[in-house]
Amino acid sequence: MELSIYKALFLDIDGTIVRPDNTMEESTKRAVAQAKEKGIISVLTTGRPIHEISNIAEELSISSFIGYNGAYAVHQGIDVYKSPLPRDIVEYILETSQRYDHELVLYTSEKNLYTSQESPRTRKFIEKLHLTMNEDYNPSEADNILGITIMAGSAEDFSLYEIDQTHLSQVNVDGLLHCFDVIRDEANKGIGMRKFLEHLGFPPESSIAFGDGMNDKEMLAAAGESFAMGNAHSDLFAYAKHKTTDVNHSGVYNGLKYLGIAE
Repeated sequence: MELSIYKALFLDIDGTIVRPDNTMEESTKRAVAQAKEKGIISVLTTGRPIHEISNIAEELSISSFIGYNGAYAVHQGIDVYKSPLPRDIVEYILETSQRYDHELVLYTSEKNLYTSQESPRTRKFIEKLHLTMNEDYNPSEADNILGITIMAGSAEDFSLYEIDQTHLSQVNVDGLLHCFDVIRDEANKGIGMRKFLEHLGFPPESSIAFGDGMNDKEMLAAAGESFAMGNAHSDLFAYAKHKTTDVNHSGVYNGLKYLGIAE
């Protein structure tokens, strides 16, 4: 593909541009800046809530986002796509978590809402992801939930939350074992990316995507060029066109260099 055809770069955050110590490599920053110089729009595409990633966006001079695993897309302050979870799914997950003594964080476009802010699992989650806009969950917010993370007790708890048209994806952050994001078939990173491209009038083949977790599989499968990080979940490589180096060894830079974008 001619270099000029590339229009949009979709970047997962944790394990892709952000290392386990919550820093970014200088090579990543340089590669993203060089993509911008070539007219390519970078989009932070994450399971995180958009209201909690402003520091990363500022560091990379990015103003386009797909958050909550694809449920909400924003381009330069304008909503592109927004799809809250159906109330019945929210209520089912709440009831199940209460039955098995699990904790939840439910995300709106402005806040992180917890079923328990004081449990050890929740405190660790907040610390690891540096979340600041935290409140207790209120049922009045049930129609505004864009995403949910389940903090379970074991990997076997995965099966307790099986719901039609959804699946769970392990949160790919060191130290957050048995934390799962709820991913919908009709609202995931791949669909968020498609909606974003449609909004700007770009064809799918003009997109580039990088990811490392199973919540990235739809995005990598749908992108024109896609890279699974060297540290990616082993099942993710089947969805990407390319494998790059890991997050600690210039994975994004090397992928963009391969395409002739980074130097």
